[in-house]
Amino acid sequence: METFAERLLAWFRVHGRHDLPWQCQRSPYRVWVSEIMLQQTQVVTVIPYFDRFMGRFPDVQALAAGHEDEVLHHWSGLGYYARARNLHRAAREVVDRHDGRFPEDIASLQQLPGIGRSTAGAILSLALGQRQPILDGNVKRVLARHAAVPGWPGRAAVQRALWQLAEQRTPEQQVREYNQAMMDLGATVCTRTKPACDTCPVALDCQACHLGRQADFPERRARKALPVRAVRMLLLRDPDGRILLERRPGEGIWGGLWSLPELDPAVNPIAWCEQQGLQAAGDSRLLPPRRHTFSHFHLDIQPQEIPLALPGCRLADGDRMQWYNPAQPDRLGLAAPISRLLQESYPEESR
Repeated sequence: METFAERLLAWFRVHGRHDLPWQCQRSPYRVWVSEIMLQQTQVVTVIPYFDRFMGRFPDVQALAAGHEDEVLHHWSGLGYYARARNLHRAAREVVDRHDGRFPEDIASLQQLPGIGRSTAGAILSLALGQRQPILDGNVKRVLARHAAVPGWPGRAAVQRALWQLAEQRTPEQQVREYNQAMMDLGATVCTRTKPACDTCPVALDCQACHLGRQADFPERRARKALPVRAVRMLLLRDPDGRILLERRPGEGIWGGLWSLPELDPAVNPIAWCEQQGLQAAGDSRLLPPRRHTFSHFHLDIQPQEIPLALPGCRLADGDRMQWYNPAQPDRLGLAAPISRLLQESYPEESR
């Protein structure tokens, strides 16, 4: 019988994806950006973001020279914003420490912010053809099912077992095609639910398929009830239609992005405005509440619009707060829920 790799490569030549944007004009930079974007995000979502990102930051020098606000602006909506901040930091390190060239050994590549073993292996194999195994989410699922590897892949022992399998099965030749085939198989055939085993090139000796236990591999992490946090978000609108924005801290949720001022629901928002030197004009109004779910908690948001009596005053802390005109938006990184809230609240201005 043909080896695992031989069957997979034969399948890939006919059924694999060969025209993804990062497969054109292939380079370590383009592969790297795509791999970071694809973490926790599906290809169909990533493609338009990748194209826009490349249009603005066509190479690592352009990304390194860009302002973080603009980098986050081009990332807005993809989520997991630490990825974008690490991307920006890594670009600057490539330019400053490596003369604008990505390291071509896996140890040096993993020293860059946000690049782990699998991402480094993908860059070196997909861009340069080096023999490097990878272990992204799709590959973990294929290997865990094919070898019936028990346990949740987040556990160190399970992770080691999967890396060992990845190393053993990665061929000496055609590594670029093999690694892309593994990702494609997991994304299109060996899917998390309803895998298409009848079209899988390696189903014949897949242990999970043989046992009829595809749903048991890989084992899922035990679910816990997500805690709920409540917050009041203020839409402070001056007579010129500008909204006050506040930059979030660099770490944590929406790190480095611009958001609306947040208050504990128990805090009086009018009193808070007075403390900031802002004078409310007339009655405020509560907008429909909404929930945004993160991986580790639910955030219940109560938006409250407060009209201001005077045009936006000069802000003492211009790095942390600024006025934003929805009709003439600046190129700022806005968290997706905030962007949607502004568009829904001021649809005429946000066109």
